Amino acid sequence: MVLLIFCNCADTGRMNIIVLGAGIIGISTAWHLRERGHQVTVVDRQSGPALETSYANGGQISVSYCEPWANRQAPWKALKWMFDKEAPLLFRPQLDPAQWRWCLQFLAQCNDKAFARNVQQIVALGAYSHVALKDMVKKTGITFERLERGIAHFYSSQKAFDEAAEGVQLMRQYGVQRRLVSRDELLKIEPAFTPYAAQIAGGTFTQTDESGDARVFTEKLADLCDQSGVEFLYGQQILSLQAGCKNAPARIKIQANEGGAVRTLSADAVVVACGSYTPLLLKPLGVNVPIYPGKGYSATLALLQPEKAPIVSTIDDSRKVAMTRLGNHLRVAGTIELGGFDMRLETPTARARCEMLVRRVEELMPGVCDTRLPEEGGEPQFWCGLRPATPTNIPCIGATQAQGIWVNAGHGTLGWTHGAGSGKAMAALMSGEQPALDFGFWGEKLHSPAPAQMATTA
Repeated sequence: MVLLIFCNCADTGRMNIIVLGAGIIGISTAWHLRERGHQVTVVDRQSGPALETSYANGGQISVSYCEPWANRQAPWKALKWMFDKEAPLLFRPQLDPAQWRWCLQFLAQCNDKAFARNVQQIVALGAYSHVALKDMVKKTGITFERLERGIAHFYSSQKAFDEAAEGVQLMRQYGVQRRLVSRDELLKIEPAFTPYAAQIAGGTFTQTDESGDARVFTEKLADLCDQSGVEFLYGQQILSLQAGCKNAPARIKIQANEGGAVRTLSADAVVVACGSYTPLLLKPLGVNVPIYPGKGYSATLALLQPEKAPIVSTIDDSRKVAMTRLGNHLRVAGTIELGGFDMRLETPTARARCEMLVRRVEELMPGVCDTRLPEEGGEPQFWCGLRPATPTNIPCIGATQAQGIWVNAGHGTLGWTHGAGSGKAMAALMSGEQPALDFGFWGEKLHSPAPAQMATTA
């Protein structure tokens, strides 16, 4: 039995707070707010928690593998990949000013100075969040197919492996103990890739990283939030958001998915944690957050030979896909598609990207998973989700200029890695405290502490 003890703040410090969004970010925020004694209501359009972006991600808690997408090589790679349906990063131009504005901001980050600055911020939040996650697991006893075996990254070309040494050196500057490993050492760490050994040049490995099922964790944390008094309003469309003013609270208007009366809820504060949809809610308030959806894909495959399946979460550099063991299944996830809010899985591009994931698993470890497609009698669980990406890959966390309105969104592919810490930092900020974290929160001027401090802040 898990005993949950929540401290009670003084009456003057207790707030009524609405959290919009029930993914890993929203639920973590609700948990930490409730733990501090605030009254919390969570609103989501789905029927339960973690049913969108948090549902079937890559499963990696990757403090050490967090380099921003924007680097000096990114523009040329994006151009080269534009007509490749299976490309790791696929840009699909739209008649959408938001997309082009985001792309221009992204291009401005594609230089070494910006890359180093962004890495500092991302690593700082990752280290802080990993400590927060461990504390939450210790306190709650939540189980979620967790494997604390590190994360490996392997390279299929000697050139890519040689370039990986630069990344190792950079990350070690910030306290991340990533190290280069030879092909033989990589295969000792994870023997599952032995059938592909001839094509592996080498790899990197970080022992301190881990993996697990983000959806399961979020569902169980939501249950504990419910037991502690958090109110959940599922199946609700968020129609509008209104900032507070001197004599009035912040307000939201909601309506059940199936229709019916429009309800107005008021609160001392509202946290917008709606992933890629966050800008749509904030823009009418004059708040512009640089978030654009990146469509990511995954396939969850049943294991046919569990004894030969990987137990170390791994990144395949050539395809930019992550593979994570989740009990009797393997989750393979990857690719980013910048093409708006298209969530279809039946398009030719979507099908090609899903089939690439399955085909790659069979190439790496033949016969280990059931990689048959549905028309072949298989049952792969294909999925796509919208990664809420910022041009820097640094999420937007903090108070907006609209009174009573806060934002916790823009985590891109690192929502699972940064979820616990983002919720904890948000709860601290809303409670009038400064998180013990060197990070540029929304609305604050970014500062650049010494690299050694960044990864050790708890």
